[in-house]
Amino acid sequence: MSEPVAWSPDGTPHNARFGDIYRSTSGGLAQARHVFLAGCGLPQQWAGQRQWRVLETGFGLGLNFLATWAAWKADPQRPTVLHFASVEAYPVAAEDLLRSAALHPDLEPLARMLAAQWWGLVPGVHRMGFEGGRVLLTLSVGDARAMLAEQAFSADSVFLDGFDPQRNPAMWDLPLLKAVARLCRRGTTMATWTVAGAVRRELQQCGFVLDKVTGLPPKRECLRGRFDPAWELRRAERPAVEPSRAVVVGGGLAGAAAASSLARRGWQVDVLDAAHQPASGASALPAGLLAPHVSPDDNLLARLSRSGVRITLQEAALRLRAGEDWAHSGVLRRRGADERAPADLGPWGDAWQRWPGGSPRELWHPAAAWIKPGRLVQAWLTGDGIRWRGGVRVHGLERSGGQWQLLDADGLQIAQAPLVVVAASLGSAALLPDLAALHPVRGQVSWDLLGDGEPLAGAPVNGNGHLLPQVPLEAGTCWLSGSTYGRGDADAAPRAEDQQANLARLRALLPAAADRLAPAFAAGTVRAWSGVRCASADRRPLVGDVAPGLWVSTAMGSRGLTFAALCAELLAARLHAEPLPLPVRLAAALDARRHAGVTPSRAAP
Repeated sequence: MSEPVAWSPDGTPHNARFGDIYRSTSGGLAQARHVFLAGCGLPQQWAGQRQWRVLETGFGLGLNFLATWAAWKADPQRPTVLHFASVEAYPVAAEDLLRSAALHPDLEPLARMLAAQWWGLVPGVHRMGFEGGRVLLTLSVGDARAMLAEQAFSADSVFLDGFDPQRNPAMWDLPLLKAVARLCRRGTTMATWTVAGAVRRELQQCGFVLDKVTGLPPKRECLRGRFDPAWELRRAERPAVEPSRAVVVGGGLAGAAAASSLARRGWQVDVLDAAHQPASGASALPAGLLAPHVSPDDNLLARLSRSGVRITLQEAALRLRAGEDWAHSGVLRRRGADERAPADLGPWGDAWQRWPGGSPRELWHPAAAWIKPGRLVQAWLTGDGIRWRGGVRVHGLERSGGQWQLLDADGLQIAQAPLVVVAASLGSAALLPDLAALHPVRGQVSWDLLGDGEPLAGAPVNGNGHLLPQVPLEAGTCWLSGSTYGRGDADAAPRAEDQQANLARLRALLPAAADRLAPAFAAGTVRAWSGVRCASADRRPLVGDVAPGLWVSTAMGSRGLTFAALCAELLAARLHAEPLPLPVRLAAALDARRHAGVTPSRAAP
């Protein structure tokens, strides 16, 4: 829910939520720089670091984040990746972010970039990426204590901010501060504008060593601290892996996304694929549809799909040519006879789903797009630090001396690296024989040139099947429709009966469009693309570590565009002990170990 902000005549917010400090001469930016950044020893503390992880307990108008981002941009010794994880129960409107930053010209361009991604903030975790993915904001929307419990990382700096302790003591009580301390390592710095006695006592009880220092008028003092408990910490902190060399096996959406996420964090990545060109398997689909899943109870897949769609839309906007490689088109979902209303996502839900005609049978998804998967794969693989090696088939993996050796059919070494990510679709099973069972899913799409006349629809439509009415391909402006879903079928050859099945789906979805295309289907002139996708038993991806230095990201099923980038960021977050792009319970639903124990193969099959 967005909470209205009260603005005073001088252009500063003055309601209790943001505190009297915003009415000072320099306002919230001075607070961010003097109290929080300087209080945590930034930017000096992060100089030369590979990454820096900031935890904040109240996002508010975002000035702490914007000031930290600006300091990162201005620092020649900045860390490779800046993580800013914040909690906010009631996000303000994007207009309020812009209005607040307008008081500070150096922050205004950053605020505009933030506002462009400030949409659809339903309860949960939202990942926003800036600076080519090197500044990452992880915004948790909901009750602070509950949302902190949904993260698993060790912060380097902590900003305690939010409502005044007297007006909302729950933002400063012992259970919440314990939740903050759980996300700290020994030596984590902390800063806050309040010096309230109860807050100081509870922070000390949680293991913080505190100092009062000169504050920002009208506050005479503020608080700085360091997490250094007198007791031995019992929890085992998972160390972040230092970037070096990595090999990704598989050059489709999953592999290219993983390579891109690793390279942005400083890895030198070789991508190996049996095909001579990237995106030669199921990722060779001419164009696909990216759209969130919906359900009456907002089930697991619906929540996962929103996280994936958000990240993929960001990646497409950053790396692809609008109108040629993709279009943020939205999609009309036709639900047939299903009269059940989708889950109510709250005031921010309109960015995800609307009812244009007032009937639950038709749902408009603004956060949807058509994308050419091959172009996205190519864009990911052209990043710095990535080398493509096509025509290389990996038959086995063997660990020796802290390195993984990748073997050919004769048992000879193809490559070696301390980190290997297997993203080889169905081929992943041969390299990881104890991985949960992988199943082929055959899909066929019908397509052809649009020809003369109006487009078949004003926007993409999906339901039981889908239609992309207008996509520029090399052959010309085309339509695409499908897809079949053949479980257990690994034959990729086109089939005439699947063309008719696609026409039948289109007839149920858009009868007028089907009538226009029926003569071409009858004449057999409609073209076909077919491929075999890889799915797990529960149709969710498998991502995670399966042995020291050996990771997997596969089984995207028919939602590769939705899940590839999300899984890549989840893999990188776990590998580097970063804030997760998902709540921990949703991340567990994608864990590669959720079905069975996993051990790598040691020899070529």
